[in-house]
Amino acid sequence: MGPSSSSSSSSVAIVVASVLCLVLNAALLCSGGTTSGFVRKTEKSIDMPLDSDVFVEPPGYNAPQQVHITQGDHLGKAVIVSWITMAEPGSNTVVYWSENSNVKLEEEGSVVTYKYYNYASGYIHHCTIRHLEFDTKYYYQVGSAEVRRTFWFVTPPPVGPDVPYTFGLIGDLGQTYDSNKTLTHYELNPAKGKTVLFVGDLSYADNYPNHDNVRWDTWGRFVERSAAYQPWIWTTGNHELDFAPEIGEFEPFKPFTHRYPVPFRASDSTAPFWYSIKRASAYIIVLASYSAYGKYTPQYEWLLQELPKVNRTETPWLIVLVHSPWYNSYNYHYMEGETMRVMFEPWFVNYKVDVVFAGHVHAYERSERVSNIAYDIVNHKCSPVKNQDAPVYITIGDGGNIEGLANNMTEPQPSYSAYREASFGHACFDIKNRTHAYYSWHRNQDGYAVEADSLWFFNRYWNPVYESST
Repeated sequence: MGPSSSSSSSSVAIVVASVLCLVLNAALLCSGGTTSGFVRKTEKSIDMPLDSDVFVEPPGYNAPQQVHITQGDHLGKAVIVSWITMAEPGSNTVVYWSENSNVKLEEEGSVVTYKYYNYASGYIHHCTIRHLEFDTKYYYQVGSAEVRRTFWFVTPPPVGPDVPYTFGLIGDLGQTYDSNKTLTHYELNPAKGKTVLFVGDLSYADNYPNHDNVRWDTWGRFVERSAAYQPWIWTTGNHELDFAPEIGEFEPFKPFTHRYPVPFRASDSTAPFWYSIKRASAYIIVLASYSAYGKYTPQYEWLLQELPKVNRTETPWLIVLVHSPWYNSYNYHYMEGETMRVMFEPWFVNYKVDVVFAGHVHAYERSERVSNIAYDIVNHKCSPVKNQDAPVYITIGDGGNIEGLANNMTEPQPSYSAYREASFGHACFDIKNRTHAYYSWHRNQDGYAVEADSLWFFNRYWNPVYESST
């Protein structure tokens, strides 16, 4: 064999070796699932100006504004109605009636105010309407007679194992032009979410000098078009802390707790940052990433008592909301949820939590069913493993806020990550019955009905079979 043949053989060997390396590298990079090939145009997320139409105050002197509702009890037969009057307290009364009745009822609420640095709030009204009928449309009115405003909501069906219900998922929304697109996409999604599960970070007012609370007011007017008509279930994020000792503000969560009440006492919680509700066939537990959760703390003790109360024959779907994700493959807020994961993940596996929704990272990611609970310091078992008793972890912190997208991912994609994409959007979790639910994620750049990611969920209690991530 001559020199040219030898050279040729060497070249072929090099090419083959190169191809094998590429294949192996591709296999490694793909071992964790799919990193979306969709590339969103890199643009700065900009807050809408104060004179934007979505921030316009309703007409009339002292007209009620920033109207929003949330569930007002544990079962779904009560609603908390909140609104603000800016000039004076005005009426505390909510007038309400069912769609099929001419009898108008009244409920009296209360009013609170607060100051934050050089800002003084308007008059913040909260009124709980109780003893509502399930699966009924109600109209309600707030404000004095000359500026009275009318809204409506629909109560959930009775709690039961095969009750279908659709939840919307939004997180880290803010008040940018992208935020407006996210909310519009949710409103026009044909899946028709009936209640928003909000995973924290509302207004991003703390991004402004002195945490300018005017931006809490603009956010409240912005989301009113949805939050006045269907309950938003609130989770606190880091942008609700508003702890600013440098300007004399030492009370954490002050604006949030004054503006956004939750029914925490109905689930025997001692604080409004962790609580639970039942809605249709779902049992929803809200946790607080920024309140103490170590052993013996109130949140720890509450969750320890709460999980055994969940009756999966009544509410098969066990959903947890938390702000800081436990499984995250972006180079943003990486491992910030690790200490909470170490505390609570064994419980989630033991009680077969179906899904955990988080925010904080401004992108989208869905995990495999994995756990990392075998580690005991000396056994070196510190890698996540597939576990069909574990939840799926979904990061939905992609609402569109002023801080922009998280687009720097860890490489290779870890094995626990099934799908990830740096885009803004929202999701829907559509419960069909006790065994099946359909989940879909929708990016803002697509049509309202387009699903960029989806998965059929099989209930961990009633139908614990393997779910395909493809």
